[in-house]
Amino acid sequence: MELRHLRYFVAVAEERHFGRAAQRLHMAQPPLSQQIRQLEAELGLTLLTRTTRRVDLTPAGAAYLERAREILGAVDAAAHEAASIASGRRGRLLIGCVGSATYSLLPELARTLRAELPEVEFGFRGEMLSPDQAAALADGTLDLGLLRPLPAGSSEGPALAITHLRQEDLLVAMPKDHRFAARRRVRVADLDGEGLVIHAGSGRSAMNAMIQHLFDEAGISTHIAHEVAETSTLVTFVAAGLGVAIVPEPTAALAVPNVVYVPLTGTPGVELVAATRAGDESPLLTRALAILAGLSAN
Repeated sequence: MELRHLRYFVAVAEERHFGRAAQRLHMAQPPLSQQIRQLEAELGLTLLTRTTRRVDLTPAGAAYLERAREILGAVDAAAHEAASIASGRRGRLLIGCVGSATYSLLPELARTLRAELPEVEFGFRGEMLSPDQAAALADGTLDLGLLRPLPAGSSEGPALAITHLRQEDLLVAMPKDHRFAARRRVRVADLDGEGLVIHAGSGRSAMNAMIQHLFDEAGISTHIAHEVAETSTLVTFVAAGLGVAIVPEPTAALAVPNVVYVPLTGTPGVELVAATRAGDESPLLTRALAILAGLSAN
């Protein structure tokens, strides 16, 4: 028995006529009649009763028709599902995001992905430090990371494929009563002796390493007042007067009372990149990256 036998039988059973069924199937009537007889012979059952005017189902034929429709429906659904996955329109994608992009890029990204790829199941993890995202990509708990470039030699596991998204200016977040709050801009050297609220160090944060580098280049030492894991906590500590913080420009989208943001000059800013496992050429991932690139360009 082959699937074509089921399709032939369903056509005849629905049309109740061999001639109309043959037209529907774009074949001649004699071969169709022969195929149905072969099916009945294989089953050892009479599925159809034939007269000169019409064809009727036997009780066994009616039961067989119901199951045949289910089987053909399942086969068609499997083909549709496979085609959707192969075209990147169906599947599951887990996305991680650093703190500043969590508040600026992630909301629009989530809305756009759900609108353009409604059959895809998305999962999002915000406020993830860049090394944590690299580790999650390596162990398969993330498929796509929005992160800061890691220092050379700091990542472990499989190599990552990196796509540049945008370059972001740096700001200094400070309490609104800070002596620099009314300035149009601040230099790194101006922060000499300031207590810093900073993301966790010891290799756990790309921003921490970048800020340490900026202070070293300026010839000043860092005075770390508090280390935190999340950007929201960092800005909250600034609002409480526990120090100042150097943050990417999109962090300003996280509006917290008593905090002002002043541009930090003399720095190249910080890069935001998309990271995936090297060699992962999933069509779904390719579609998601294209959508992400479009949003980042705006």
